[in-house]
Amino acid sequence: MISSLFAGISGLNANASAMAVIGDNIANVNTVAFKGNSSSFANVLSASMEGSANGGVGRGVETWGINPEWSQGSLENTGSPTDLSISGNGFFVVDDNSGTPYYSRAGQFNFDKLGYLVNPDGLKLQGYEIDDSGNMGNLSDIYIPGERMTPPSPSTEFSLDVNLDGNASIGDTYNTSQTIYDSLGNAISLALTYTNTGPGQWNCTVSIPAAVGGPVTLNGAASIPITFDANGDLTSPAADVSVSVSLTNGANSPQMITWDLYDASGTNLGDMTGYASPSSITFAYQDGYPAGRLQNISVDEDGIVTALYSNGEMTPVYQIALADFPSYYGLRKMGGNLYSESLSSGQALMGVAGNGRLGSINPSTIEMSNVDLAKEFVKMITTQRAFQANSKVITASDEILTELINIKR
Repeated sequence: MISSLFAGISGLNANASAMAVIGDNIANVNTVAFKGNSSSFANVLSASMEGSANGGVGRGVETWGINPEWSQGSLENTGSPTDLSISGNGFFVVDDNSGTPYYSRAGQFNFDKLGYLVNPDGLKLQGYEIDDSGNMGNLSDIYIPGERMTPPSPSTEFSLDVNLDGNASIGDTYNTSQTIYDSLGNAISLALTYTNTGPGQWNCTVSIPAAVGGPVTLNGAASIPITFDANGDLTSPAADVSVSVSLTNGANSPQMITWDLYDASGTNLGDMTGYASPSSITFAYQDGYPAGRLQNISVDEDGIVTALYSNGEMTPVYQIALADFPSYYGLRKMGGNLYSESLSSGQALMGVAGNGRLGSINPSTIEMSNVDLAKEFVKMITTQRAFQANSKVITASDEILTELINIKR
């Protein structure tokens, strides 16, 4: 009879442990990327009964293990571009101040005051640096300081869609302008003046404000002739125009710019026409830009972090690293939505989104807990009943022992 008491006690302990797991699941129903756990039980080694060839009396139950459920949690949209979630396999990699790596599915990140992309505990998200050529480099902390600037790019070519009136008279002029950027990022206005010299014939000169420099030459001359045929198509100049801009404002001088009129095969682009329609400009393009300050960042499904600048430039700077493991069930829980590798999990397999078994990254979303409340409540009921039943075993065994002791009386 004594053994029945211990069997009942083992049942109480096992179900109390199971209730603790259920309570933990319910407590974390709103924890970002939390993975619910389930308890499993095993019977305790039986004691053979005398005279029994193939059976024995059970000695109770023990908690066999607490196993995480690695199913995907639902995704919740947020308004922050640095909130991230993973669809499929993988973990974000975050380092503490000593460089120790941890792994997490919780993708709530923000930039700290120094410019590091960190989780709420200040651990730094890891990514592969992307150089100016678009090549992926070393794994490092994702660091984008707020004062980051992109350097200016001087203009090297421009094009204008211009129609010069085919009905214009000698002495008629048409003025337009084109903004370019020098090596310092200064915006400089090129003033283009077209003067009619006869039917289908014009003369073009270009100037800049005297405060920044001058003169401006076209194919080495002060002006170039522009002619059109009877269909209003450009016949001269017969090739792109080389524009030389002399500057006195401290930027590189002279600045050489190509006025784009023909494609690589020498075919007229049709940017300049001489139709019988009022002179007008319909499109202008140039390839330079000023220096720009960081305004925002964006992240795509491949985990590429792109810096957005005030000058309109978009520069990829990092690709977020993801880690996979041979066995997720062997990962060691560290608290704070973090895991660390162990002998049971195997070593971290580093990569990027979409590489191998790794899933994709969803920007502006977070993964919610995968705890199913209805399922947990059913578990709670069955566990409570099991606990009550085991307590009855102890009560009944105690009553039997009491009756046994009373026999002596």
